[in-house]
Amino acid sequence: MTARHALDLSLYLVTDTALCGERGVAATVEAAVRGGATTVQVRAKDSSAAEALQLLLAVAQACNGRAPVLMNDRVDVFLAARARGAAVHGVHVGQSDLPATDVRQIVGETAIVGLTASSFAEVETANALPVGVVDYLGIGVIRATTTKPDHPEPIGVAGFGERRAASRLPAVAIGGIGFDDLRPLRDAGADGVAVVSALCAAPDPERSARELREEWAR
Repeated sequence: MTARHALDLSLYLVTDTALCGERGVAATVEAAVRGGATTVQVRAKDSSAAEALQLLLAVAQACNGRAPVLMNDRVDVFLAARARGAAVHGVHVGQSDLPATDVRQIVGETAIVGLTASSFAEVETANALPVGVVDYLGIGVIRATTTKPDHPEPIGVAGFGERRAASRLPAVAIGGIGFDDLRPLRDAGADGVAVVSALCAAPDPERSARELREEWAR
């Protein structure tokens, strides 16, 4: 059986089509990965299934196997892209999406599955899942952010640290994260940081990604 793709959460890019602007998502992703983004999640909440599929295919081509590419929420879109032979590696689902156990059954053993958690109860529920169902948690939001208007109450760095300590799974921090948050979050136990605006809205995503990676590793 083929193993799951190696997962490095340290600089986790979540795409935002509007913030990428005229440059486009694929070009933004390509530059960010060149600069050191280690994982890419394609978010296309306002797109049709057909549009989301085309976006995922374009991002997979831009990454060209240099970083794992995950689809946000849309398990069907991930499956369609994988059936076309695209270099896509898994999905990230939220609490209102299909349950993680069902997602694992659908995508199979070789796909990466990430799960959003914001409360201690959600972390504990994830802890109780059979080993191998979920590969990592996305814990947040750290701060209020306009890229996800329906986000839960911000938990801050301290709140993240408390939830991370309670989790048996690796965890990436997400939500309103800026450059100055990287070391505090790393010190709080984060396995990585998920960023949207810091790369999608950056004038030079390659340079910004390089600076973020260097700060994380310092």
